[in-house]
Amino acid sequence: MADRGWYDDSDYHEAVQRAERATRSGWSAIAWTTGALGCALIAIAVLCVVAVVACLYAVVASDY
Repeated sequence: MADRGWYDDSDYHEAVQRAERATRSGWSAIAWTTGALGCALIAIAVLCVVAVVACLYAVVASDY
């Protein structure tokens, strides 16, 4: 502390930069996870619709 001076805030600025990087990477991870879960949910919904349509087709085709 004596060598760098009384008003040296370099440690504070480095800590703030590390915190900002950690925050950005955290939000990035949250965004990627949310996006992946959203895509999985859409894929499951599409598969369910396809299964319902296939079952309805099988029922309708068996009547003829």
